Amino acid sequence: MSMKQNIKNLITQLRISVIVMALMALFTCGMYPATIWGVGQILFPYQANGSIVMFDGKPVGSILLSQGFSDPKYFYPRPSFAGAGYDATRSGGSNLGPTSKKLVELVSARADHYRRQNGLDPKARVPVDAVTASASGLDPHISPENARIQAPRVARLRSVNENRIIDMILQCSSGPDLGILGHERVNVLKLNLMLDGRNCD
Repeated sequence: MSMKQNIKNLITQLRISVIVMALMALFTCGMYPATIWGVGQILFPYQANGSIVMFDGKPVGSILLSQGFSDPKYFYPRPSFAGAGYDATRSGGSNLGPTSKKLVELVSARADHYRRQNGLDPKARVPVDAVTASASGLDPHISPENARIQAPRVARLRSVNENRIIDMILQCSSGPDLGILGHERVNVLKLNLMLDGRNCD
């Protein structure tokens, strides 16, 4: 085969490669994302736009993302290492391993604080989600056990019957996805909004 023919074949192959790459880029970077966005906006507009909860025309939070609540009249969420804490633009964990001295000290301090806040015995067992952050730092849920331990404090500070608070916890609880994925959980934002008489369902 002559050099001229080789060059011609090379140009043909390059042309085919460029066309295929352009078509794949158009599909993967244009058509596919646009299709998914359109389907999301039509079928699931609330979820596709961040599950933002609005009151009086103003956003108060997202059902999908945790935010800090420091007032003891509210339920506390999981600790967060996202940015300076609960920063939705900087999702992430601490990356501290189980043998980390810093992690042990941090969890111990959080456990002591949690016991004091909720009037527990100094040696009382503390739910793991009350003292450890999630991998994203933005888990919007706490365990039912965590919520029930906090219930007496919230009821006392709000002068509300504790049974009413427990009922609110049940209303804001959800089971495993599809019945098998994950665990039973309580959405902290929903629960705290309900405490203020603002039902976001």
